[in-house]
Amino acid sequence: MHRGASETFDESADLTVLSRTPITVISAGVKAILDIPATLERLETLGVAVVGYRTSRFPAFWLSDSGCDLDWRADSPAEIADIMAAREAFGEQAALLVANPLPPGKQLDPRLLDDALADALAAAAAQGVRGKAVSPFLLEEIQRVTGGVSVGVNLDIARGNVDLAARISRSWSERAEARAPS
Repeated sequence: MHRGASETFDESADLTVLSRTPITVISAGVKAILDIPATLERLETLGVAVVGYRTSRFPAFWLSDSGCDLDWRADSPAEIADIMAAREAFGEQAALLVANPLPPGKQLDPRLLDDALADALAAAAAQGVRGKAVSPFLLEEIQRVTGGVSVGVNLDIARGNVDLAARISRSWSERAEARAPS
């Protein structure tokens, strides 16, 4: 959900797709440029389950903690594979979103992000940037203001998500092999 979505109805189509696609998605949360509490509320409304990986707090992409609590957490890839299996057994048709925060030492400096975001939001308003042009504009401004540091953090996020996805896949596969007839 984009900031001001209650007035603009600017909602990512990804949310609707997640509500009708039985898939597991590993994510470092949503970008701080979005309305995180509204996004979590919308995911709940759409039936998309959100579980924190080794956390009870939803991450904010570049930040380890958005300040938003989660109802569920899992502390191992095997636990997530168990959740996936239970959802499959019940015929769940919505996605499972696994919130995978960056380690605090790899996150973007929160003060730097706050300042960069405030500057980017002010620049967007001053230039009349609206609708779907807002997110790319804000991301470009944040990259500029952080001197590209945000891009490096993006790469750490990608590596962390790929690593966790591989470990969950391995647990899922081991689970399937254990149930297969000999």
